[in-house]
Formats: sequence, structure tokens, C-alpha cells
Amino acid sequence: MARLPLVDPAAATGSNKQVFDALQKRLGVVPNMTRAMANAPSVLHGYASFSGALAGGRLPAGLREEIALLSAEVNACEYCLSAHSAIGAMVGLSAAQQGEARRGSGPDSKSTAALRFAKAVIDAKGGVNADDVKAVRAAGYTDAEIAEIVAEVALNYFTNVFNRAFEVDVDFPRVAPLAEQRRAVSV
Repeated sequence: MARLPLVDPAAATGSNKQVFDALQKRLGVVPNMTRAMANAPSVLHGYASFSGALAGGRLPAGLREEIALLSAEVNACEYCLSAHSAIGAMVGLSAAQQGEARRGSGPDSKSTAALRFAKAVIDAKGGVNADDVKAVRAAGYTDAEIAEIVAEVALNYFTNVFNRAFEVDVDFPRVAPLAEQRRAVSV
């Protein structure tokens, strides 16, 4: 059970209601994560604004979802793995592509370079080296796209930490981190 109460969309007002209405229209549901964020309207609005701004950026939806899956896997966030697996399917990622993204590989060399860079950002807590930037640039990413990759990592780190800290109940088809799947098989 979540460590924060989930705000009922029917009772939401103000900016919470606006965000909830937009989520309902886009996803067909108001996810538990956002219902927990709504305890602090500034948190919900900040998340929605950041997410919305990146959705209007240069990176395609599929790559954004691949980065989200990679981040969720590295940070062992079952909520985000589950949500981004469902959303990834909505934007056209196959189950195989989702699995590869969780391991840091994309469907082509350019996507793989972006995921490797994202993983370097995660692992180094932002302290990537010049070769990391050079490699993603050499794969064909512009400076704007490279900045967006870092922003996607930051956004997803926030949601990973938020969901883990508050043990938000998964309301998507459940997807376990790969390490947990390996443990379950070996037992």
C-alpha cells in the first residue's frame, strides 16, 4: 500500500484537476503515481510540466520510452517498469525492444548510442566524460537531443525515486526488474 494517500480524480480541483483531465484524455487513466504526487500540487504540476515539455522536444516517443525503461531497470523501479512497458507498447515498442532497452540496447546503432549515453549519465550521476559526449554526438545526435537525453534521465530518476520512496501501488500490468526475474528463476 502506498505511503501517501492517492488523491481521487473525482475530488481533484485546480491544477490537480487540469493535470488529471489531461492524463485521462491521453492515457485513458489517471495513474497512481500522479494521484500520489497530487498531495503536493507543485510536485504534480512540476512533473507534468517537465514531462510535457520533453514530449514536445526532438527525441521520438519510442526513444523517450526506451530511456525510461533503462532508468527504471537500473533504479529497480517496478512501478516505472510497468508503466513504461505499457506506454512503450502504446507508442509502438515491441516486447523485444522493451527488453533490449532495459539492457541498454536499441533497435539500431543510433538508438543504442543514446541508451549507452543515458546509462553513462545514470551510472556517473551526471559526471560523464568527454568521450561519452563525443560518442553520442558521433552517432548523429545534435546538442539539443543530447541535452534532452540528460533531461529524460533526470525526469525518470525523479519518478523512479518518488515511486520507490512512497511504494506507489502498480496500476499497470506488473513488470519486475530483470534481477528479480533472474532470482525467481534460479530459486
